[in-house]
Amino acid sequence: MLTTRYLTGSPNWLDLATPDLRGAASFYGELFGWTFRSAGPRAGGYGMFELDGRTAAGGMTVPPEQGAPGWTLYFQSPSADDTAERVRKGGGAVTHEPADVRDLGRMAHFTDPAGVGFATWQPGTNPGLDVVNETGSLCWAELCTPDPDAALGFYRSVFGWDEFAVPIPGGDTYVTVNPAGAGEDAMFAGLVPLETDPVEAAGGPYWLPYFEVVDADATAAKAEERGGTVRTPPIDLEDVGRIAKLADPYGARFAVIETAAKSAGGANAA
Repeated sequence: MLTTRYLTGSPNWLDLATPDLRGAASFYGELFGWTFRSAGPRAGGYGMFELDGRTAAGGMTVPPEQGAPGWTLYFQSPSADDTAERVRKGGGAVTHEPADVRDLGRMAHFTDPAGVGFATWQPGTNPGLDVVNETGSLCWAELCTPDPDAALGFYRSVFGWDEFAVPIPGGDTYVTVNPAGAGEDAMFAGLVPLETDPVEAAGGPYWLPYFEVVDADATAAKAEERGGTVRTPPIDLEDVGRIAKLADPYGARFAVIETAAKSAGGANAA
């Protein structure tokens, strides 16, 4: 599972690009209890979504002509520059060259061979998100991709991931990934064939973040009331929980999960 004891290759940051940061802050505040705090005048409008004073995500204004609204997932690396080279060798592209963010860390943005955007964060004084795997925070991710096998090979070459196949009802398996050598208990994401979900296929391949909630049905209803979209109504997944796929009022896609047997207060991941 996700924890804030970040290992190489594990998600350690997440941020939102949106045309209306004030509106997005209000929307996610209603859903997850987040408050928005500016990172200051030197940050170019970037800021943090906080859950009880702890950073749960980042966010920034991106005008429509500069990019589509969406969430970007960052994976930990000891060297953003080395990661960029591995991305190139693996057939991906570097869309934002490695750059220092003051003394906070070093970042770079990429696309994988299928065109899916992702990023890396090399920690400096900022090790990553303060909270994950609790109610109102990032708890899982899925790569919706046209070729899971090819995608797994690419990301393994970049981050060294291990895989673990989880049996699911009907005799199929769900391929999950975890940091190298960390074991199946450290799994943090799954790979999903794009064509198996018409809702996702219509929007193209991407990384889908999941946020833990107390009540998936109530969260989906609230998202719709606040101008968002319910892309997939709440459904039960055996031994997993109840999930819903949503989009915020500006089109950024995400999902929520009411994890089976998780207490309303969430589990402390620190």
